[in-house]
Amino acid sequence: MANLRVAGGNREATTLTKRGTFFDYTLLIVIVFLLAFGLVMVYSTSSYSSLDATGDSSYYFRKQLLATAIGLFCMFVVLLIDYHVWYKCSKIIYVAALVSILLVLTPLGKSFNGARRWIGVGSLTVQPAEIVKLSLIIALAAFITLSGKNMQKLKNNVAYIILTGLAAGMIFFITNNLSTAIIIVGIAYVMLLVSNPKPAWMIIFTVVGVVAIVIFLIIFFKNTDTASGFRFKRLLAWRNPEAFAQGEGYQTLQALYAIGSGGFFGKGLGNSIQKLGFIPEAQNDMIFSVVCEELGLFGGICLMVLFIIMIWRFMVIANNAPDLFGSMLVVGVLAHIAIQVILNIAVVTNTIPNTGITLPFISYGGTSVMFLLIEMALVLNVSSKIRVPVPKGQN
Repeated sequence: MANLRVAGGNREATTLTKRGTFFDYTLLIVIVFLLAFGLVMVYSTSSYSSLDATGDSSYYFRKQLLATAIGLFCMFVVLLIDYHVWYKCSKIIYVAALVSILLVLTPLGKSFNGARRWIGVGSLTVQPAEIVKLSLIIALAAFITLSGKNMQKLKNNVAYIILTGLAAGMIFFITNNLSTAIIIVGIAYVMLLVSNPKPAWMIIFTVVGVVAIVIFLIIFFKNTDTASGFRFKRLLAWRNPEAFAQGEGYQTLQALYAIGSGGFFGKGLGNSIQKLGFIPEAQNDMIFSVVCEELGLFGGICLMVLFIIMIWRFMVIANNAPDLFGSMLVVGVLAHIAIQVILNIAVVTNTIPNTGITLPFISYGGTSVMFLLIEMALVLNVSSKIRVPVPKGQN
């Protein structure tokens, strides 16, 4: 590393000193801003429904604030630990994530709104889906690093697919969480796309994957009388939400009304009408529609720009990471954030069928914000290991 050249054609010999260390403060500022904005929007969006349900307008806000505080503590701890430690523990982390899914089937499993997707004791609950996302990023990054150039071999690609498929399959069949399964597959696909030195395999996997998904959807949605019938109705409601205005299309229509009524600059923070019982649990999946209603299209665009800046910083860190494991960790987090943001906004604007995906850092959800902050700590940890060459004489 001491022989690195200065960028821009200057061939003067360089050395690495403490001045040459790097930390991505731009990313840290974006994270803090998104956290603060998310807390403000959770309070604004949930105050009415929280008061109606619990008699306390700040109930959801206080729970989110507590989860954020715990998440920041975890973020600080993880930031102090060299990220290479997670490479050594990757197998244990992956197995522990799968076990957490199985715990949903035990007395520790908790149900909310008819869905059994949580585990916990008393009021303390955790969603295994969030554990699996983080764990799979670490496990796949370690697998890619261990495989190295062997990632071009078929057996390594098959093993990679099995690791992904097992996690996604368990999430789908045990917790009936299709949206998380889609995100998991998407994360794995992006990581494989970036790391695979043999494009031919990616073409084959893409074609086979698309065909498999089409066949699966045809079989899965064929019988509307089964448990999957509500998903089939969501597809119909996506095509024509007005025809399902009293059912599956209701939430989507109310979200679109919110976006449309906000105009360019919005009605003002706290002045949303649609959050007053019209959008069911607006603080969750549909919070972006309230952002657009209160802060207008301008506010929605500003929020999207923040996510774009975040993704850009991920790309910079991944490209300059000191090793393959660090780079792949950041690529995995990048894929997670990008996929979830794109899918959430696409759902809210009815670009794709309603899939129940939250907006990172903004939507209400304690487990989500905690594990997102741990992911951010991993990325910042990788950034802190980047070394910048400093010309002699400037040490």
